[in-house]
Amino acid sequence: MKAMTYDTYGDNGVLALTDQPVPKVGPGEVLVRVRYAAVNPVDWKVMSGGLDGMMDTVFPVVPGWDVSGVVERAGIDAPEFTAGDEVFSYARKDYVHGGTFAEFVTIPVRAVVAKPRSLSWGEAAGVPLAGLTAYQTLTRLDTGSGDTVLIHGGAGGVGTFGVQIAKALGARVIATASEKNHDRLRELGAEPVAYGDGVVDRVRALAPEGVDVVADYVGGVLDVTRAVLREGGRHASVADPDVMGAGGQWMWARPDAAGLRALADLADKGQLQVPVAETFPLERLADAFELSQTGHVHGKILIRVSEE
Repeated sequence: MKAMTYDTYGDNGVLALTDQPVPKVGPGEVLVRVRYAAVNPVDWKVMSGGLDGMMDTVFPVVPGWDVSGVVERAGIDAPEFTAGDEVFSYARKDYVHGGTFAEFVTIPVRAVVAKPRSLSWGEAAGVPLAGLTAYQTLTRLDTGSGDTVLIHGGAGGVGTFGVQIAKALGARVIATASEKNHDRLRELGAEPVAYGDGVVDRVRALAPEGVDVVADYVGGVLDVTRAVLREGGRHASVADPDVMGAGGQWMWARPDAAGLRALADLADKGQLQVPVAETFPLERLADAFELSQTGHVHGKILIRVSEE
């Protein structure tokens, strides 16, 4: 199969289009023919060696954790799926090796879910990691009807999902973003505030009694969180481990079929949009990473692997 791989940690120059064996399908796994994969910043951070102290790596690495595609074959003890099923997944495994920027990927069935009917292949591939990060953050914080939620980074890849999910959970949403993104946040149902100097006063003007929940998707904003969180409020960050010393939760997204089903349901109900920034063919993954590294992308960066 064709796959984008790297043999050593490094910058985008270590990526190459190579021929790799189709992965073996173990018990409780499915082999998926990849239609689309999506780029997340963690992909190139892993490639740089930034997670070497956390996850074992087996070279050559096929990067990528987000995917939509068609089940090619189900392994032993995987009765949930049959060949031809249309699926999507957050396909992170316990070690770094066989990812989604390839023609085929194997995935444990615990992380595979039927593709949302209302989303294209590309849109579906853009949901799993960012969508689960937002969904798990907000649900672990028991976000619900009557809550006022502050989302740091509401216009970012995770924050855009967070705004929509919090609204779907019945919450009032305040979201920080640069002013150029405020109209988009209003369209999604949030009350936007500009970040930077004076942000505490701007949030307090909208929520004088403080907010009930804070979801931090950018990092470096713990002082703001403390200043606007009401007594007894809940908060979490995906970017700042110091949050744990302030009574909050430091979180990553876990592969989780139930969460993906909830996201698929929201999409099929029209409550979850997936903005797409740009789509690249598989062999241009380095260009896609370069775009992601600018930090100024609004919407998902997709990799088209095979035609629909």
